[in-house]
Amino acid sequence: LLYSDWSTRSVYKVKNGQIVELIRLQGWTPNQLCVTSTGDLLATMFSVDFTQSKVVRYSGSSEKQTIQFDDDGKPLYSGNHNTKYITENRNHDVCVADYKAGAVVVVNQDGKLRWRYTGNPQITKNEPFKPFGITTDSQSRILTSDCGNHCIHILDQNGQFLRYIDNCDLEDPFDLCVDNNDNLFVCEFNKGYVKKIKYLK
Repeated sequence: LLYSDWSTRSVYKVKNGQIVELIRLQGWTPNQLCVTSTGDLLATMFSVDFTQSKVVRYSGSSEKQTIQFDDDGKPLYSGNHNTKYITENRNHDVCVADYKAGAVVVVNQDGKLRWRYTGNPQITKNEPFKPFGITTDSQSRILTSDCGNHCIHILDQNGQFLRYIDNCDLEDPFDLCVDNNDNLFVCEFNKGYVKKIKYLK
């Protein structure tokens, strides 16, 4: 079990009931975590002055990679303390749901921007696209929750919109995950429910 603690700006590991500090940051606050297929740790974080955000890859306690800017030197992620959920796809892309930017930002394993998804312009919903949770499935599809529009967006690995999940009476879907059998589990923010959805056709 790994978890981050904003108050100490640290990441901790729990093993056999013992809590061990794995990473302690200076000037940055850790946020969401993801363990990759190779055993690396990906962490989203924001600067203590709330002006910058980045993703850092660790091997154990050692920093291996920082993902923060595109090839033009522009920030990949919005600079604030809003939560940025993160996951790794099967092709090793790093996928971040940036709520404040209204975008899913996907870079390859080298940290190069592959694409950015800002919602489906063909099928408009009532509220602007603001993604929260993000996960991937066995076919490298990306699923992200759209809390304000009470639905889930399904994208292919190249950022093309495939369809919505909006027929399961979802209310304020927040975080989500997919298990090894491609069952989708969705947490509803206000109700506190977790729904299991079979979404594959």
